[in-house]
Amino acid sequence: MRVLAAMSGGVDSAVAAARAVEAGHDVTGVHLALSRNPASYRSGARGCCTIEDSNDARRAADVIGIPFYVWDMSDEFHEGVVEDFMDEYAAGRTPNPCLRCNEKIKFAAVLDRALALGFDAVATGHYAQLRTGADGLIEMHRAVDHGKDQSYVLGVLTQEQLAHSLFPLGDTSKPVVREEAARRGLLVADKPDSHDICFVADGDTAGWLKEKLGDRAPNDGGDIVDDATGEVLGQHAGTYGFTIGQRKGLRIGRPAPDGKPRFVLDIEPVSGTVRVGSRDRLAVDAIDADRARWCGTVPERVAGTVQLRAHGDEHRAVVTTDGEKVRVELLDHATGIAPGQAVVIYDGSRVVGSATITQAHRVTV
Repeated sequence: MRVLAAMSGGVDSAVAAARAVEAGHDVTGVHLALSRNPASYRSGARGCCTIEDSNDARRAADVIGIPFYVWDMSDEFHEGVVEDFMDEYAAGRTPNPCLRCNEKIKFAAVLDRALALGFDAVATGHYAQLRTGADGLIEMHRAVDHGKDQSYVLGVLTQEQLAHSLFPLGDTSKPVVREEAARRGLLVADKPDSHDICFVADGDTAGWLKEKLGDRAPNDGGDIVDDATGEVLGQHAGTYGFTIGQRKGLRIGRPAPDGKPRFVLDIEPVSGTVRVGSRDRLAVDAIDADRARWCGTVPERVAGTVQLRAHGDEHRAVVTTDGEKVRVELLDHATGIAPGQAVVIYDGSRVVGSATITQAHRVTV
């Protein structure tokens, strides 16, 4: 099988490419150039799309002994991920850019190009498992290493995309991957994992949004309001600097009457109002979502679990569907759930699908 190995420059994608070769596939490595100006993205080991990462990927391909290319996907990345990120924050929502990158870039634009060039599949270093179900469909399951499991950010993949994907690391753990990389002579064996948002150079998301949104920012500031009393507690410089569940950086200047910390409960970008309150008011027992994407057959009802953050807990839930709309009744309450986040639905370890949260319903007290 002809396999295109997406090589980010990290240890995971390098070992995944090596394992694909070892499995007998005809493998070609490709690094995705995602930045129109690489100097504006993270440097060193903090990102996954820098010049340094491209060089690391090339050296790994040389050691493995496979052809290597760099594909310029910067325009697609800017439109599908960066612009989406800005638009979502401007609307008061909290997006997941890694999930959107998988949906729009790695398993859409890249996979489409790979298939057009005659490749049979794309291999990545994601930690997830693929199995063939009794009905003949490809199922995606959580990785053996639950601490590294990345099925949440892959929950946007369709059956057609799964049928042309390979995740060679799904049955192993990160320490084993690093040991294997060292044994294979890959210089990235001890390279730190990437983290945060690759296109926010200094990690200051609020500052980056303030600079980039410009005239698209719905307001230049507004009031921070106590949700229970309606009292104005302070002002802020823009709603894009907040997310539901945020505790730090509120700069209210005075404690709550009960002495407990306040958290962001609601964001109203048009009026510029940020509502805050006690932690118990963050509790959610139901979620509405849309833009559903299913990994296989569209379900009518799932009694399973949902995950609401990339590294969040599982919550028992009953999920019902109506076209692209999804209703989630949480049997285990969740906190700090924001519109724009993804809800990924599981039946045991199997990923059923995902949707984008439009509204979280607070527990009535």
